[in-house]
Amino acid sequence: MAKGTVRYWAAAKAAAGVAEEPYDAVTLADALDGARERHPGELVRVLRRCSFLIDGDPVGTRGHETVRLADGGTVEVLPPFAGG
Repeated sequence: MAKGTVRYWAAAKAAAGVAEEPYDAVTLADALDGARERHPGELVRVLRRCSFLIDGDPVGTRGHETVRLADGGTVEVLPPFAGG
């Protein structure tokens, strides 16, 4: 298992009630499952619309179960942003 940090932005931060928290997971899917368990309710809905960066690299359309996390890494949770 890798240990790192999940950072929430904008609506995800509001829904989670924290700006960041640790993960202990092998894949992005595992880390997101942990987040859903810790923050049931609004965050579960927000995560469906989010995009993700892993150590600065976009996940894009890759399956979350295929995205491996590194020890000491960072998962950025980015909800859709409005504006120009």
